[in-house]
Amino acid sequence: MAVFSDQEKVKILADLIKIKSVNDDETEVAQYLQRLFADHGIQATLMPLSATRSNLVAEIGTTGPVLGISGHMDVVTPGDVTKWDSDPFTLTERDGKLYGRGATDMKSGLAAMVIAMIEIQAAGTLTTGRIRLMATVAEEVGEMGSQAFYRQGTMADVDALLIGEPSGYNIAYAHKGSVDIRITSQGQAAHSSMPEQGYNALDPLIEVLYQAKHAFQDSDRHSDLLGKLGFNNTVVQGGNQVNSIPATAETEINIRTIPEFDNATAIAWLQKLVDQQNAQGAQLAMTVFMSQSPVESPKESPLSDLAAKLGEPYAGEPIPKVAIPAVTDASNLLKDKAHDFPFIMFGPGNMTPHQVNENVDRQMYLDFIKLYEQLFVSYLTA
Repeated sequence: MAVFSDQEKVKILADLIKIKSVNDDETEVAQYLQRLFADHGIQATLMPLSATRSNLVAEIGTTGPVLGISGHMDVVTPGDVTKWDSDPFTLTERDGKLYGRGATDMKSGLAAMVIAMIEIQAAGTLTTGRIRLMATVAEEVGEMGSQAFYRQGTMADVDALLIGEPSGYNIAYAHKGSVDIRITSQGQAAHSSMPEQGYNALDPLIEVLYQAKHAFQDSDRHSDLLGKLGFNNTVVQGGNQVNSIPATAETEINIRTIPEFDNATAIAWLQKLVDQQNAQGAQLAMTVFMSQSPVESPKESPLSDLAAKLGEPYAGEPIPKVAIPAVTDASNLLKDKAHDFPFIMFGPGNMTPHQVNENVDRQMYLDFIKLYEQLFVSYLTA
């Protein structure tokens, strides 16, 4: 017999959506989940990273292999709330869909994993193995929550990993990496009629961005699975008046990496271009403020095969196994793991993350709870 009714399962998701964990304040989410676990006899531990940000870890089972499951507690800003058809922090049902910020990315996946753990524990169906939930902070910006789990050794004895990001009825087993880089430029202010008396801080930045764009985009390095590296100039700031030579300027760059053109190589390429400008008189300083490696696990593994088999009746058709361009906490959680380590991204959701009127299909959310219960137990007892 299920511990929760469908109405109660939706209420748990609504409670999570109500918590405005927008790039911060995940401690409130973690405390809610801790209380929910405690109500059902499961101990969950908060791991503070700051006054307002805490990871959470919870485990059921006593001995045997460990299945790690993970989801993040932060969401992105809802943007202009006047463009939403309902309050983004009030879960609202319309036409079989549940609307709210984080409904897809990824509080539905997080709620589904937590509820599945509670119901498995209550049913006593986990006769061997352990299920360890690692709920993370700051996945949307910086991924410091999964970095902390890695540093603290939480993944050291984990034998397989499932991340409940919104794949819908697809299974992802590989994704690109991501590098965020900031370059600052120091120049000398002057009147634009006498530019020789100053040094334009924008000029060397523009040169680096131009050269980098062509160097990266023209590279013949390619992944059959993930395609080419992606190079994106996303932020440029400099100058404050049209007739003044800018004394300072700054740019931020995002690079989406592949195993054949990895993070270290991409960073080295860009540093070389910076060094070339500095050798010509520029004062550029480059800082890497996030670096998450690409992930490539086996397409066929006992975990992915079982997930595809158990998920097919819910999907109504065979479930494809795919590689994706987005980055997940797996970049940190899988550090030091062998290439054949079983990993999948599999969770309720659709293509509305970060969008106005983000939503998740109500039945898919409820079905994933049942699917997780079957998958977690079957994998560990097989």
